Amino acid sequence: MDENLILSVENLDITFKTNAGNIHAIRGVDINLPSGKTVAIVGESGSGKSVTMKAVTGLLDSNAVINGGKIFYRLDEKFVDLLTFSKKDLRKNINGKNIAMVFQDPMTSLNPTMTIGEQIMEGMLIHKKISKDDARDKSLELLNLVGITNAENRFENYPHQLSGGMRQRVVIAVALANSPKILICDEPTTALDVTIQAGILNLISDLQKNLGLSVIYITHDLGVVAKVADFVNVMYAGKIIERGTVEEIFFDPRHPYTWGLLSAMPDLETDDARLYSIPGSPPNLLHEPIGDAFSARNKFAMKIDEKVEPPMFKISETHFAATWLLHPDAPKVEMPVELQKRIQRANLVSS
Repeated sequence: MDENLILSVENLDITFKTNAGNIHAIRGVDINLPSGKTVAIVGESGSGKSVTMKAVTGLLDSNAVINGGKIFYRLDEKFVDLLTFSKKDLRKNINGKNIAMVFQDPMTSLNPTMTIGEQIMEGMLIHKKISKDDARDKSLELLNLVGITNAENRFENYPHQLSGGMRQRVVIAVALANSPKILICDEPTTALDVTIQAGILNLISDLQKNLGLSVIYITHDLGVVAKVADFVNVMYAGKIIERGTVEEIFFDPRHPYTWGLLSAMPDLETDDARLYSIPGSPPNLLHEPIGDAFSARNKFAMKIDEKVEPPMFKISETHFAATWLLHPDAPKVEMPVELQKRIQRANLVSS
């Protein structure tokens, strides 16, 4: 195991039992999180991003079945497999204390019947066994840390008395209450307007630097990814289909699905009259895809895509993509011209 890692998901496989049949939602996922770094997991809704991270925290629904895989977390300088922990042990020893999660809608994360001060204190009183006075002092520190002014008065407020941006800051304060090593952010800015969104992203970035956090972002927003990530995992139909550094994914993408995601980003200087969208829909995982799950939506698909699932092809030491287009015998296919132009413009801006 790489000693630079704090979390490693290996070959995770998850099925959900439903009345309609079994949904094979996660199909051999590998994700690595280096200490102190930010990893983004991107993809369309239903691709398996949140399910993967819920498996890490033991928050899967009761109809989920983990068929295989390992989730290694570095606890006290030794790697432990979180899948061997019971839900009770995860709650007691891992969640909050070591790994904390911030969800996209703060109103579903916060208890409307408790003051925000009580909610920040709650985890500390359970896990740290400190006095109420010490927990209150620490809670006020956290409110100040996440940028909530007049913390003494806000401490007694209920969630409905705060704006959406302030509620999300409170959720982050709750997540940080027990000094976790990893912060998982599941679409943390989706319900917020653009200016508030930027403030939350900057806040998490500052907290990461000051507290030494390792961060995982779950998002469909590539604009967020470009701003915060060190490494990117592109997910489709329950699998990682491309991964690399943020520079590799944005400036040298190799998978046609990644091309589609990048092409769908708004760009004021594009020559296209309409915003691009990837044709078709993701496959129904009630029925296991045969071959490449993206083949039906991929205009570059070959006959082999309909029969055999592509392996991860190595592009560099950090960059991999699962597409038959990278096979030495495949025809040479260039990314769409308009995307090439976008990348050239972005390169000029960044240089």
